[in-house]
Amino acid sequence: MTSSWDLAQSKRVLSGGTVFACKCPLTTVLRLCPPQPDEGKTKMRIPTSSKTSLGILQLIFVVLVAGCALPQQSLKEQEIPVFPPPPDEARFFFERSIYTSADVVAEDKNANLRRLFTGEPRIGEGMGKPYGVAVFHGRVFVSDTALRYVSVFDIPNQRYFKIGEDELGRLETPLGLDVDGQGNLYVVDSSAKHVQVYDKDGKFLRTVGEAKMFSRPVGIAVDAEGSRIYVVDAGGIDSENHRVRVFDAQSGKHLLDIGKRGSAPGEFNLPRDVTIGKDGLLYVVDGANFRVQVFKSDGTFVRVFGGIGRQGGQFSRPKEVATDPDGNVYIVDSAFGNFQIFTPDGKLLLSVGNRAEKDGMAKYLLPSGIAIDGDGRVYVVDQFYRKVDIYRPAKLAADAGFAVKKQAAAKK
Repeated sequence: MTSSWDLAQSKRVLSGGTVFACKCPLTTVLRLCPPQPDEGKTKMRIPTSSKTSLGILQLIFVVLVAGCALPQQSLKEQEIPVFPPPPDEARFFFERSIYTSADVVAEDKNANLRRLFTGEPRIGEGMGKPYGVAVFHGRVFVSDTALRYVSVFDIPNQRYFKIGEDELGRLETPLGLDVDGQGNLYVVDSSAKHVQVYDKDGKFLRTVGEAKMFSRPVGIAVDAEGSRIYVVDAGGIDSENHRVRVFDAQSGKHLLDIGKRGSAPGEFNLPRDVTIGKDGLLYVVDGANFRVQVFKSDGTFVRVFGGIGRQGGQFSRPKEVATDPDGNVYIVDSAFGNFQIFTPDGKLLLSVGNRAEKDGMAKYLLPSGIAIDGDGRVYVVDQFYRKVDIYRPAKLAADAGFAVKKQAAAKK
């Protein structure tokens, strides 16, 4: 892997100094490195006027780099997190993080040139308090409860936009998200207590449900055909409405409810999220019962796995759930600071990520949302560090799949 600092010697010489270009994550600057004297060689005499001009140029370069230090550790190769770590065979590589729109949007050439000479950092629109995430062919949708909209990071097309700011389809407190097979977006608005539906470009389509039908809606799943919506109603301490409500996605008609408050099989205590597996079954995060319950689409209870604890395969504060193209089940736990991967019947396969009080690659303090694209890439939201981390399955090449710029994909 190439280091994040890429040093290349310039062919230009200014008054006995060799100019080097250093390419850092935020900006590109110049620094002067005096050469070692060449013994036994005749020194070239430079006219005074030329020396003066070159001295001025040197001064300009020094001013440009006055605040730019090159710590030795930054020059070394950074170790990219791999899960599981060696000597086990890798299954996932940490790929990148998204913090702002600048991490996705293509930069104008003029702006890039300006930053070259001024040293100013590139600035983009960040996230306030991200919660849920959904993804469709590299287009990443992130709900933001503080900013009250959904941020869209379109990686292949290198663009950024927002959903839910217009009067029609306005959002108050967006939480859970999901997409159907056409890329249409379904957003749970916890304050307005309904579901808002948009097309993949953010055009408002319709509203499903109304305030009197929910106590505290939080999570959502929609089938690939866009025909059924499953909305998790977390209820609350004083509510008995701990359930999954099922609607016709087109007409908005309420079809049935799954579960009730309790701790027996098929019952819920503060459910958090739901997803539809490759097998067509529903996987529901039963938060305060610290488990995952599995149902048929008609509400028939199938099985349960998990339990409270601090060991692998157990849960402490489970949040969102997703399934990959192979049918495996992924659960984010905000207390553990990771996500765990299970087989459909509940066998633990792998834990990814670590809890940390300092941000970094695969480091989390308050992870909440998780989604998996059709190419197997995993997207994880951390509320505290206000980021989305992306993991690539080891069987997928770095330049393959959906989270690749279209220009790069076209060159293959």
